[in-house]
Amino acid sequence: MNMVNLELGLGAIIGLCFGLALLIVLLLLNRLGKKYNQVDWGGTFFNRIDGIFRYYCLNFHNLKFKGLDSTANRFHLPKTGGALVISNHFSGIDPFLLIAACDRPIRFMIAKEEYQRWYLKWLFKGAGCIPVDRTGRADIAFRQAKRALDKGEIIALFPHGKIHLDHEQPYRVKPGIRKLAQLSKVPIFVARLTGVRGQGSVFTPLFLRSNCVVTQHPNLDHEYFEQTDSLLKLGELLLGHRESL
Repeated sequence: MNMVNLELGLGAIIGLCFGLALLIVLLLLNRLGKKYNQVDWGGTFFNRIDGIFRYYCLNFHNLKFKGLDSTANRFHLPKTGGALVISNHFSGIDPFLLIAACDRPIRFMIAKEEYQRWYLKWLFKGAGCIPVDRTGRADIAFRQAKRALDKGEIIALFPHGKIHLDHEQPYRVKPGIRKLAQLSKVPIFVARLTGVRGQGSVFTPLFLRSNCVVTQHPNLDHEYFEQTDSLLKLGELLLGHRESL
């Protein structure tokens, strides 16, 4: 009987210690989220997540900015109005890096199969992500993105369509970006991500310290896509194979 009571007592102590440790971690995360939050996502919970992402990117991945001038300390977006943000895509942390680089909420267009992951759907839904059905009903996502842009929101997408390393063919981006740009006629803000370790993986880069840089290129407008080979040239820029368009 005494042995049973001892085991119960030890179990209670271990449970209490675990509970206290979890509470301390949650309080620390809440404090970091509140301190580093810079964008209003419409609620305290997601604002705290925003702050945690920013702290994680700035301190664990040493995120830096390279803008259109030497004084840039963030990715420049208009204070109001709709816009598209496009970037290369080589790892699972790329959306976090873009969120941390921007001072407005950005809604990502992502593959429907990724959006439907049960353990992440709550996050994608809360962040306003737009699922894209790549099996033939992508037009639904484009209409949803168009409405958001008309309302003055920021839509972000990776125009190569999936994780795509700099050396991989094809360099050309998918035609969806041209379609959305011509439908919305909003400015297009162009980013290139570099410095992430574990490129090509969704989860590995989450645990590898990096020295990441978000480089901003000159903006585009929908008329750019009237040029010959516009999709190829844009893809080459995003993948680092040309300095300008």
